[in-house]
Amino acid sequence: MQTLMVDFIISLDGYGSGEGWPGFWGLEGPEYLGWLDDQPQHTALLGARTYRLMSGFAAEMPDELASMTAQPKVVFSSTLSTPLTWANTELVATDPVEAVRAMKQDHPRPLHTVGSLALTRALLGAGLVDRFRVVVFPVITGVTGRERVFDHYPDIALELVESRLFDGRLQLLEYVPTVIDGPPAG
Repeated sequence: MQTLMVDFIISLDGYGSGEGWPGFWGLEGPEYLGWLDDQPQHTALLGARTYRLMSGFAAEMPDELASMTAQPKVVFSSTLSTPLTWANTELVATDPVEAVRAMKQDHPRPLHTVGSLALTRALLGAGLVDRFRVVVFPVITGVTGRERVFDHYPDIALELVESRLFDGRLQLLEYVPTVIDGPPAG
């Protein structure tokens, strides 16, 4: 059985992007980009909006995102059509929860999401997520922030299993998530 890792990059105030800000808020450093390149081969799972955004970044920064371009990717969408422009991307138009449940059973490599807030929310709610990893970028995008990452998520207890600092400013936090019914009785 394969594992599923949720990956997010966020501002300190919990946004996944900011209007007018470049990718990675312009703060990607060599240590972080090297770590991204050194990650084991996973299959990336994306929703249509994240696919459009990331494939655009890959076209703008081909050298910086070469490893992600080479990585196998699956995009879940009823609005996109083939052929897709980003190399190594498969389109799946069926229910993502059922498709990922099947992929966890018989896929040849581990799975991870990249952004894709609605997709991740559905996979968490279905109990399919094994690890939850966040890289916090040291910016607050209160005025320009877009896509609050954790809005409308279920309540989740998180057990910290790894942390790391990149380039003296980016903080990685990795957790094992457990969906809970609400605050603990106390």
